[in-house]
Amino acid sequence: MGPANDRQGPSTPRILTTTVGSYPVPDWLAALPSEQALIDATRVVFDIQRQAGIDLPTDGELYRFDVNHPDTNGMIDYFVGRLGGISSAVGRQETAAFRAKSEMRFRSKPAGVVVGEIGEGTLNLPDDCARAATVAGGPFKFTLTSPYMLARTLLDTHYEDVAPLTMAIADALAAQARDLVCDCVQVDEANIPGNPGDAPLAAKAINRVLDAVRATRAVHFCFGNYGGQTIQAGTWQALIAFLNDLHADHLVLELAHRPPSDLEALADLRADIGIGLGVIDIKVNHVETADEIAAAIDRAERALGAGRVRYVHPDCGFWMLKRSVADRKIAALDEGRDLYLGN
Repeated sequence: MGPANDRQGPSTPRILTTTVGSYPVPDWLAALPSEQALIDATRVVFDIQRQAGIDLPTDGELYRFDVNHPDTNGMIDYFVGRLGGISSAVGRQETAAFRAKSEMRFRSKPAGVVVGEIGEGTLNLPDDCARAATVAGGPFKFTLTSPYMLARTLLDTHYEDVAPLTMAIADALAAQARDLVCDCVQVDEANIPGNPGDAPLAAKAINRVLDAVRATRAVHFCFGNYGGQTIQAGTWQALIAFLNDLHADHLVLELAHRPPSDLEALADLRADIGIGLGVIDIKVNHVETADEIAAAIDRAERALGAGRVRYVHPDCGFWMLKRSVADRKIAALDEGRDLYLGN
C-alpha cells in the first residue's frame, strides 16, 4: 500500500503533518486513572491535533500510561510486561547480569527476564487500536515498538542469542499487527541509530512486522529521547543501507535536533520511500515559529528535491513536555507547513 497522501485525493496537501506518538499525560488522567478517563483523554488528544490541522494524528499512546511508572511513556514496559515468556521478577542477580551488558547502559536494570518461548501473552494491540478508533474522528496512526529495541532491553536466559529472541518478538508483534485497523501503523526504533552493526537483524525483524501490516507502513527513528536527552551517538549516513532495506512506505526521522550533514545523507534513500522530516525539536521548550518550520522544509527540499518530503512532524513524542508547550508546537507545525505551501 502506498503512502497516505497518495490515496487521500487531489485536494490533500502534498506534504502532510503528523505527530510521532506520545502526548503528555493529562493531570486528571494521572490523578484518577480509569477506562473511561483513558477514553476521554484519548478523545482530547485527537481533538487537539485535529483542531490544529494535523492531517495524521496519533492517539497520544495514553493507553500505555502506568501510574507506577510516570517517568516513561510505556514504550518498553507496556510491551514486555504483556508478552509471554518474559518475567517481570528482576532481582539483584538479574540486575547485575544486565548491567554487565554494554548495549543499554542508560538503563539501570532490564525491563524483564526472558524465561521461555516468546508469545503474544496478554498483549492486545488490536483492542488498543480499536479503542482509539472510537474517538479518533478521522484517519489516525497507531504505533508500536520495534522488536529489536524490545529485545535489547531484556535479560535473556532462554534463547541466549539476540537474533532468535528478536525474531520471536517480531513474530508475536506481527501476529497482532495483522489486525490493526487504522490508516497508518508506525514501528518505533530508537536503539539501532546508535548501534548500526546490528542493522541486518533489526531490518529483518522490523520487516517481519511491516509485512503483516494492512495499512500504510511507517518506521520512526531517533537517537534516543530518555528524559528529553539524546542517548545514542551516530549519523544518518551510517544507516542509509539499513533504511533502504526496510519495507516501509515512509520514514519518520529525527532531523530538527541533528546537524545539516544528516539531511544531506538522505539524498541516497530509495526514491519510493517517503521522507518524514522532523522540524520540531522536542528536547527544548522553545516553540518554533511558522517561519522557522517553513525554512526547515525549504532547506530539506533544496537538498533532497521537490516531492521527497511527504510528511513533517516533531522529532519524537511529546510525553516529557508540558501540555502548554506541546500544544503550541503542534499548532506551529501546521502553520509552518501551510506557510511553506502557500496555503
